[in-house]
This record gives sequence, C-alpha cells and structure tokens, in this order.
Amino acid sequence: MRSPALRHVLTHLITPLLMCVGMGLAYMGAFVTPEPHHLPVAVVGTGPQTKAFAQTVKDTAGDKLDVRTVATRADAVELLTSREVTGAYVPSAKAPELLVASAASDMGATAVEKVFSPVAAEEGVPLKVTDVAEPVADDPTGQGLFFLLIAVSIGSYASVAALGAAGGALALRVRALLALGVSAVVSGIGALLAGPVFHLAHHDLAGVWGMAWLYSAGILFIGVGLHTFLKRWTTLAMMVLFVMLNFTSSGGLFRPELQNAFFGSLHAFWNGAGFVEGVRSLLYFGDDGLGRSVWTLVLWLLAGLLLTAVAAGYERRARRTAVQAEAAQEADDEAEEEVEETVGV
Repeated sequence: MRSPALRHVLTHLITPLLMCVGMGLAYMGAFVTPEPHHLPVAVVGTGPQTKAFAQTVKDTAGDKLDVRTVATRADAVELLTSREVTGAYVPSAKAPELLVASAASDMGATAVEKVFSPVAAEEGVPLKVTDVAEPVADDPTGQGLFFLLIAVSIGSYASVAALGAAGGALALRVRALLALGVSAVVSGIGALLAGPVFHLAHHDLAGVWGMAWLYSAGILFIGVGLHTFLKRWTTLAMMVLFVMLNFTSSGGLFRPELQNAFFGSLHAFWNGAGFVEGVRSLLYFGDDGLGRSVWTLVLWLLAGLLLTAVAAGYERRARRTAVQAEAAQEADDEAEEEVEETVGV
C-alpha cells in the first residue's frame, strides 16, 4: 500500500470492526435464544404421589429442568429466597400454587410459569402465582440493576481510554491515583442513579455504593495496567472483558440457567455477575450470598492492583533501559568526536 496515511487509517479501523463482530457474537449468542438448561425447580409434598409427579415433570422436561421435592411450602420459600431454585410448585386438586422470586430474575419467573401453567390447565384449575420476593415498584422487572451495571461499566472503562490517551506521559503511580479518584466518582454517580434519581435502592444505599466502588476500581486498575502493554489495543481488550463477556454473563437479564453453557459458566466468577448478584442480595434477599459476591469483586480488584504493579515494574525497567541506551549513545558520539579531532590534528 503506497499511502502511509491510508494504511494508518485502515489499521485503526480494525478495532471498531472487531468490536462489531464481537458485540454481535456475544449479545446474540447470549440473549437471542434463551432456553432453560437445568433450571432448578421444586415440587412441594412428601407422599409417593408428589414424588411421582416430580419425576413425570423431570422426564417430560429432560435437561431443561432440575426437579427436587421439598416437604413444606416454607421450605420452598426458603429455597427461593436463597436463590437455590427458580420456582416451586405446590400441587393441589383445587388450588395449585406456583411460588417464584421475580427479584432474582423476572425472566426466570416467567420461564417456570410457562412450565407449570399447562400442568394446572390439564387439571382444569387456575394456577395461582405467588411472588415471594418482588422488586420495588420503581423497578418492576428488576432489570434496573442491569442498566446500573452498564452505566458504572461505561464510566469505568471509558475513563481507562482517557487515562491512557491523555495521561500516558504521567508516571504510573499518578495514573493509579487518578484511577482511584475516578472510581470514587463513578461509583458515586452509580449510587445517585440507584438511589435519589431512579429509586432502585430503597435501603442500604451505602452498600450499593461500596460494591459499585469495588467493581469500578477493579475495571480501572486492570485497564491502567493493561495499557502499559497493549497501548491502542487496550480499548478492544476492555470491551471484550467488560462488555462482551461481562454484560452477557451478569445475570441482569437472564439467569445462567437460561443461557448456554459458556455464558452460564462465566456467571460464577465474572465481576459483572458479582456486582448484580451482590446488589440483589443486599436489596432483596437479606444479604444471602452477599459475601461470595463481595469476594468476587475484591479478587478482581486485587487482580487489577497486581497487574498495575507489574506494569509499574515494566515501565521502570523500560525507562532505565532507555536512559542507559541514551548514555551509551552519548558516549559513542563523544568517542567519535575525539577520533575526528585526532584525525584532524
């Protein structure tokens, strides 16, 4: 290619084109065809008839459902509030009941309702649906936390691009301090959106801010560390890590049981899932599972701090090597001048 300017432009177009492909594959692969995969449900009862009914449901559904039996309705409610099951069916000849917890997943509640509504219809009786953990009225689908995740994520990884582009001449310790400050601001914005602005969090707003800070700081420190090594490819890497793989596996729209195995497995340890599930635990489920989510966010932050420390060491060695090379070049220049002077004499 003869034109360096055209080659430069075409090289830079690789990043947005790869983003286009990656976003399409990730979002469409994760969201377009949600189907149950070992969706955990329970049937309430202890007699042989209940066990036979549960086995029939399991045989009919195949790998789509994991069916267990529990002795009492209270046991079923406990499983729902600990998010061990997505729905629980209480058989009755006159008034069958389906228990769900839509705050855990509105889509999951809809999925189990589709499973058990035909069962009640075969008996010719209406199915009563009881929601034991509803989201707040300001967030009726419970998906507001997913959009909060998006807002905090964009503020975090976009700031990495700004720190890399405008702060490249600064020492890494200064960029790290800026990342720390930006994470406080971004998480503060997230808390404002969750609380006073859209009223997603009617209580424990300080806890929501704390998890938003852990989440944002982890992204920023990982980005600051990566920029040392990836330079202009950092934006693409951040998009892969914290958009393509992150949003799709967070559980904000679909629980992992409604996704394919790849995205479902990421939900177990990715930081977006840690944030969404942690805030859900805090707001709707009495802190059940909160510790695991917080540790997920802490480990991502520690990974970011470690990566930043490695980048700092790399930059120090690079500067030392550059200084030594410059000193060697100056010595060579001086020796060459002395030779020229000697020859001149």
